[in-house]
Amino acid sequence: MKTHEYFFGLTRISLGLIFLWAFFDKLFGLGFATKAEAAWILGGSPTAGFLEFATKGPLAGLFKSLAGIAFVDWIFMIGLLLIGVCLILGIGMRVASYSGALMLVLMYLAAMLPEHHPFLDDHLIYALVLLGLNYMGAGKFWGLGAKWQKLKFVKKNKWMI
Repeated sequence: MKTHEYFFGLTRISLGLIFLWAFFDKLFGLGFATKAEAAWILGGSPTAGFLEFATKGPLAGLFKSLAGIAFVDWIFMIGLLLIGVCLILGIGMRVASYSGALMLVLMYLAAMLPEHHPFLDDHLIYALVLLGLNYMGAGKFWGLGAKWQKLKFVKKNKWMI
């Protein structure tokens, strides 16, 4: 493997672990971003804390209105899980990178404007990295992307690449 392949593979897996960790922290309340008593399995809402207290800016009202809605919680949690798993395994990179970038841009919009820069924050940078990983074919580096793309059902459904 070439040096850049190690870099892109490691970056992809690292971002996958960020998404997957967020899922498990919100599911079980592991005490990092989610306290144990707010765990989703105990009836807490994985979106309520962020959407109620971290939203600001011109779209705050819209995002606050979504806080704690069961459908939003389910979509968010399923997204965290699937994006994390796909990134770690290197499969479904197109869907994982686009949906992950969309999720991150929505989180940016909910919390704009950033605290430490006039318009950039980590959500936008992660979104760009996700799109770049897809563009570079990073699922093939330390992942199952090459084998995944050879499967018949993936060949028939190019959106699954």
